[in-house]
Amino acid sequence: MTESTRLASQQLVRMREMNRFYHERFFSDVRFTTLTLIALFVLGASQSQIAYLLVPPAALLGAAQTAFDASYLIFSRHYATDLERYLNRALGERILVAHEMEDRYLFPLNSPKIVTLTTTRDFSWFGFMTILYTAMGVAAFVFGLALGWHELFAHGPGWAVAYLGTMALLTVAALGVGWWWFPAGTGEKRLTAALAGFGQPPDET
Repeated sequence: MTESTRLASQQLVRMREMNRFYHERFFSDVRFTTLTLIALFVLGASQSQIAYLLVPPAALLGAAQTAFDASYLIFSRHYATDLERYLNRALGERILVAHEMEDRYLFPLNSPKIVTLTTTRDFSWFGFMTILYTAMGVAAFVFGLALGWHELFAHGPGWAVAYLGTMALLTVAALGVGWWWFPAGTGEKRLTAALAGFGQPPDET
């Protein structure tokens, strides 16, 4: 094993560990958000309807956090993909194929997608789960706001305007930046640019 392939192998292990960590982090955040939303609905029904008004910000924050986790999954997959291709070239054999399996079985890289839901090809169970989590989060947001609507205005129009304005601003900002980063491809374009020429001798001119 040459020094270059040894270093590439070490980096591949590091990226696979990172991928595993952020998968675990993603599902941990999903579970935490789900339990928090359930608790808030129970509190709203049994104690105070004000709890319902905490559901929309909790749902929005949970969605943003899980998308953040997914952005690191995409990061580690990009680097791991180029590392596996480099090592295959060095070996002269197609040995490392995890990146090919992930691209077909989970979701493809370098294609328009809503976080991990591809909008072009290869729809998968991974994509369906993305839709399911998103739909449940949107439903919780809407139901929480609807159930707490009367309580919101019971505290005066000033509080209602402040709350609704803040939630609208944060929601639009999250959707706008999320669209710029994921479906518009800004994040992956940056990764592709950073990895351009990977495995080639450095330019000493």
